[in-house]
Amino acid sequence: MQLAPLYPVIHQILKPLFPTCLWVGDHQVPAIALTFDDGPHPDYTPQLLDVLDRHGIPASFFLLGICVSRSPAIARSMYQGNHWLGLHGFDHRSFTKLSSVELKQTLKQTQAEITKACQLPSTAVRDVRPPNGFFIPKTLDLLQQWSYRPVMWSVVPEDWVSPGVSTVVDRILQQVTNGSIIVLHDGYTGGIDVAEVADRLIPLLLQKGYFFVTIDQLWQQENALKPKS
Repeated sequence: MQLAPLYPVIHQILKPLFPTCLWVGDHQVPAIALTFDDGPHPDYTPQLLDVLDRHGIPASFFLLGICVSRSPAIARSMYQGNHWLGLHGFDHRSFTKLSSVELKQTLKQTQAEITKACQLPSTAVRDVRPPNGFFIPKTLDLLQQWSYRPVMWSVVPEDWVSPGVSTVVDRILQQVTNGSIIVLHDGYTGGIDVAEVADRLIPLLLQKGYFFVTIDQLWQQENALKPKS
């Protein structure tokens, strides 16, 4: 059963319950973030990076540590292409099923693989998206305690079930608004179409007046909107 129509409803329910997560950017600004989970993939991700480079679009990638260990040069290409990098766990195990020790380990392992591949400081990568978007309050408490920043989404076209390029693009166009965080997948599940989806989607969103930013830029927007103490 495809759940794509339910994700906008789920977003509206969960966002106010977990305000420490980044769910969306500023509704007053036509800035949107294009994000990708589960990579890097040895075939799909380089094709996607070529598309992003051709359009001059920055994206944000939430990487699996095991995939970075297999394709460190691709992770390095992401960083060198001025894309933003985040953590998605080492091997896509649900954070809700991990003990606090296991959760810290999967994040540290993934962080270590990314920082080694990209020659970054060990604490440079601190944005985290839980696999499948599953978390509980304890998960968020631990992430905050360890100085990670939890990132979610507002537009989920369910590309991992491979509904077809046109369907994925149409779903995004129907849901996108100012500040949207769009989640797509460049991994083994859903990644086969990701370059074509991005190639079709980006010009259509630009025509609608949107511009693309990274997740870090959305955090900067959010911090700028907070009342000064």
